[in-house]
Amino acid sequence: MPDAYDLIVVGGGPGGYVAAIRAAQLGMRVALVEREHLGGICLNWGCIPTKALLRASEINHLLHTLDAYGFAADNPRFDLQKVIRRSRQVAGQLSGGVKHLLKKNRVTVVDGHGALAGPRTVHVTKDGRDVATLTAPHIILATGARARVLPGIEPDGKVIWTYREAMVPAAMPKSLLVIGSGAIGIEFASFYANMGAKVTVVEVMDRILPVEDAEISAFAHKAFVKQGMTILTNATVKAVAKSGAGAVVTVEEKGGRTHEIAVEVVISAVGIVGNVEGIGLEGTGVRVEKTHVVTDRFGCTGEPGVYAIGDLTGPPWLAHKASHEGVVCVEAIAGLSHVSPLDVTTIPGCTYCRPQIASVGLTEAAAKAKGHEVRVGRFPFIGNGKAIAMGEPEGLIKTVFDAKTGELLGAHMVGPEVTEMIQGYVVARTAELTEAELMHTVFPHPTISEAMHESVLDAYGRVIHI
Repeated sequence: MPDAYDLIVVGGGPGGYVAAIRAAQLGMRVALVEREHLGGICLNWGCIPTKALLRASEINHLLHTLDAYGFAADNPRFDLQKVIRRSRQVAGQLSGGVKHLLKKNRVTVVDGHGALAGPRTVHVTKDGRDVATLTAPHIILATGARARVLPGIEPDGKVIWTYREAMVPAAMPKSLLVIGSGAIGIEFASFYANMGAKVTVVEVMDRILPVEDAEISAFAHKAFVKQGMTILTNATVKAVAKSGAGAVVTVEEKGGRTHEIAVEVVISAVGIVGNVEGIGLEGTGVRVEKTHVVTDRFGCTGEPGVYAIGDLTGPPWLAHKASHEGVVCVEAIAGLSHVSPLDVTTIPGCTYCRPQIASVGLTEAAAKAKGHEVRVGRFPFIGNGKAIAMGEPEGLIKTVFDAKTGELLGAHMVGPEVTEMIQGYVVARTAELTEAELMHTVFPHPTISEAMHESVLDAYGRVIHI
C-alpha cells in the first residue's frame, strides 16, 4: 500500500528542505524525496563551497599585499588540495546539519528519484529499483536546475568545465577563459584571478553583470581589469578547439572581428535550465516555458495539488528566493491568513567576487523605464573612514528614490562586505520606508555602513563627507 502523507516535497535543496520543515512545524506529515545530497546544489556544489573557495582567494590576495599593512611574509603559497578539501568539508558539515534538522522536525526522508505517477502520487526509484510509492493531497516540486550547455562547447570535465569541475580542480590552471559574466562566472573568474591565474571573461552582452545597475557594472569592470583580468564584452565564443596544452578559443567581437585565445581551461557559465525531465509532468496540467515550470505567486501550477518552487520556476534563481517561496507555498497550502506572496523586488542579489556586489530593487534605468521620476544618491568608499582604515577604499553605494513619494526603489553596492550590508536596504524596502526614515536612522561610527546613510543623504542634497 502507498505511504500516505499530508505533503510530499520532491527535492531537498534550499527550497525543498525549508518547505518540508515549515510544513512539519504546521503539523503536517511530510515526506521529502532527495536523490543525491540534502541541501541541493546550493549547499553541496554552489553557494556554500564556492564561498569557502572565495574566502581562501581573499586570504591569498591579502598575503600578497601585506606590505601595505606593515607586515612581511616570505614566499606565501597555498596547497590547492587543502583549499578544496576545506571547501568540501564545509559543504559536508552543512549537509549533515540539514539531515539533523529534518530528523528533528520528523520529516521522513526518502532516498531516491521522485516523479509524479498520477493524481496525489509520487513514485520513487533508486538505481532502477522501486523504492516507494507515496501519496499526498499536496506535492511540491523543488527539483532545481543545472548548468546550461552551449552546443559545440559541451563540458568534458578536463578542458571545458562546468561549476562542478571548477570547484575541485586537480591543479591550478595558469590561464582560463570564462564564458558568461553573471554571478557564477564572475565569482569563478575572481577566485582564479586571486589565486594567480590569468583570466579572460567573455560576455555576449554589452557589459558584465548585466542584471546589475549599469554604473555598478562599469565600476566592477574597471576593478577587475585593474586586477589583471581581460574582459571582452559584446563578444561571442564561436568555437573551442582542444589542444595538447588546453584549448584554443575563437572569439568574435562586435563588428565581426575574430581572434583566438589559448588557455588551459574553459569554464562555461552561461545560465541554467530547469530540471523538468523525468519528474512525471507529461499528461498533467503543469505548464513549462523555456525549461521552467510556470506557477502563480503562491507556487500553484496548472495541475491541482501540484506546486513548484525554487530554480525549477522563474527568476531570480537564488537560494534565498527558493527558501522564501517554500515557506509562502506551504503557508498558503495550510490556509494561514495573511500569507503574502513573494515580491521579487525585495529579494537581494549578491555576488561574492572582489570587490563584492549586492543589490535590491530597481536599477536606475529600470525605475525610469517604469515611469518614475527619480532622485539618485551616490557615495564612494573613499569618503568612508572605516573603508580607508581597512585598506579597502574602492567602492560605491548608489540609491534610487521616487522623487515624488520618497520610496526607496533600489539600492546598488560594490565594495567590501556589501553582501552583508545590503540587508539594511532590503528591510527598508520590505517595510516601505521612505528617505525620511532612512535619513533619521543613526548608523554606527566608524563602520562602512555609514556609506549607506551618506548615499541616501546625497540623493537629497544633504551628504556630509563628500
